[in-house]
Amino acid sequence: MAAMQVLVVPHKAEWRDDFKRESALIGRALDGLTDAIHHIGSTSIPGIYAKPIIDIMVEVSHIAEVDSRNPAMEELGYECMGEFGIEGRRFFRKDNKKGIRTHHVHIFETKSSHVIRHLAFRNYLIEHSDVALEYSSMKQKLVCEHPEDMESYIAGKDPFIKRVEQDALEWLRLKNTQ
Repeated sequence: MAAMQVLVVPHKAEWRDDFKRESALIGRALDGLTDAIHHIGSTSIPGIYAKPIIDIMVEVSHIAEVDSRNPAMEELGYECMGEFGIEGRRFFRKDNKKGIRTHHVHIFETKSSHVIRHLAFRNYLIEHSDVALEYSSMKQKLVCEHPEDMESYIAGKDPFIKRVEQDALEWLRLKNTQ
């Protein structure tokens, strides 16, 4: 991953519309398999800097059935990456005509621990704008430190993400017991 330009930009309202358009296409490509489709990642959190890549998470009842829909996802311009380092996931990525990454699709079985942690993290940052702004500032700083090193940028975010993810899961647990 080294030597790849790292870019974060201010939040853009059109990311929500892009998610809606793309999720409708994905829903048709995965016809009958989807239980839910979510906008995740920094582009789903208003007011923070983000890499301009729309992250989409899809919940399905049976992950193995997704593989039969790879051709439909390829027709939408997605590259099928299999589990891509996370057991039980199907990962797809899409670039625009200029070769710039525009979308990631993460597919997990419904209510898996991955689904829960992604949604908890997103919702926690939406509810805790101070933490979201801390995350945004950290990302801007990391881009300045590693402008062409995606691997170092990601590694720099990792401790923050792990800490906040634990806070988010505890926050979710407490919300669910009230």
